[in-house]
Amino acid sequence: MQELANTHSMRNEILSLMAQHGLENDCYLEMLDYTIDLFDSQGLGTDYYGYHNINHELEVTYVSLLALDQKKIKFTEDDKKYLYVAALFHDFDPQKSVDKPHEESVLKFISEDKKLRELLISADIDLEIIKVLILRTTYPWNGELKKNAEKEIKRCFEKSEKTRNSLALQEHIMEIGWYLSVIDRISGYALGDFTKAMEMAKMNAHALAWRPSIIIRTAVAYFEDILNKETEIAQTILRTLPKEMRKNFFDTVLSFMKMREQEVCIQADFAYENLKLVPTIENKSSQEDPDFAQKLYDIFLELPKPLQFGKDNFKESIKDKKTIINTLRLNDSNGEIIGFSKGGPLENYQLREEIRDENFGLKNTIFLEPLALKMGYWGLRGGSEMRHMFIMQAHSMKYKYLTSFALRDVIRARITKEDAEFVQLFDPERWDYYRVKL
Repeated sequence: MQELANTHSMRNEILSLMAQHGLENDCYLEMLDYTIDLFDSQGLGTDYYGYHNINHELEVTYVSLLALDQKKIKFTEDDKKYLYVAALFHDFDPQKSVDKPHEESVLKFISEDKKLRELLISADIDLEIIKVLILRTTYPWNGELKKNAEKEIKRCFEKSEKTRNSLALQEHIMEIGWYLSVIDRISGYALGDFTKAMEMAKMNAHALAWRPSIIIRTAVAYFEDILNKETEIAQTILRTLPKEMRKNFFDTVLSFMKMREQEVCIQADFAYENLKLVPTIENKSSQEDPDFAQKLYDIFLELPKPLQFGKDNFKESIKDKKTIINTLRLNDSNGEIIGFSKGGPLENYQLREEIRDENFGLKNTIFLEPLALKMGYWGLRGGSEMRHMFIMQAHSMKYKYLTSFALRDVIRARITKEDAEFVQLFDPERWDYYRVKL
């Protein structure tokens, strides 16, 4: 699906489907362009490394229109315009403080945005029905989240003149919302291969401040939830999509399941002590070896993109005499490399421009890059052991401070244990820059 790889081509595909389904009024085109412009202006365009960026918004809109001819729900011409608008604005939370949009924030924004209200009036759209459809995309649809959404939905139905006295229409709108909620979860994974799916999973984990150890098992649970609890509607939608998209989706599900199986095998071997993780201080001759550099680079590429520091000169930096590198190896100090810690003088790094580190230029601080491990080996404490080994080496090289990035709750735990301090906080990722006195 390379033709859908950017906002411009996705916009054209959506326009083509809009024409097929009679959504040709200028206000619909204006809504589409307004959404793209607003996401871009708020830093949530294609460069935003979070799952809920403009790509996701457009993918959901595209697949919603693409699967309209499914056999489960009969869409009227009126339904199509409501579905289009709800899909386009379902995560419309441009001032987000966390990546996952809060439905309440979305509703507040679309209710108060003057330009959007004008567009809805010109399309003769009842805002209360749009709110219901968006509320139905709440995930997971159970427990307190479901209960709160249903309360709000009831209020919306009572406020709308169209739905107030029609239980049949209310039920039909809830069906459309159900359709949209499943499209919301399927679309991104149907529009690309497993490489894209894995990148989406990492984006989601990074943006929601998840530990890497839960990425695979959370992905498997997510897909099982769709296939087991939403069987009927999911199968109906998938049957309507082109063969290539169906294949993408199921290849992704199977690939995550295989990775989970491998992960469980690794954890079992570790528990039975058939496998040892050995943190190893690398000597300078290793750091000169191109094969060694390539092995580290391959593991480095598994990190989410915002954590890939110095990608362009990664291999050259390994040879730098001031670079500290430790590896995590299997079973002994000559075993297979499955992870590494790497860092060097703070002055060697160009960090995010918002960071103002008072020690920059004083040559008293070492920067530890984000730890890198192969998928499947997170959560077995190997990363923690490499980090402690790195700190010992930095201390022996007479550095006064260490700085790095970590999840906010991890840094909080280190404040008492290691005398850590926050230097700069970043939202929505909650992946913050901190300092430790050595």
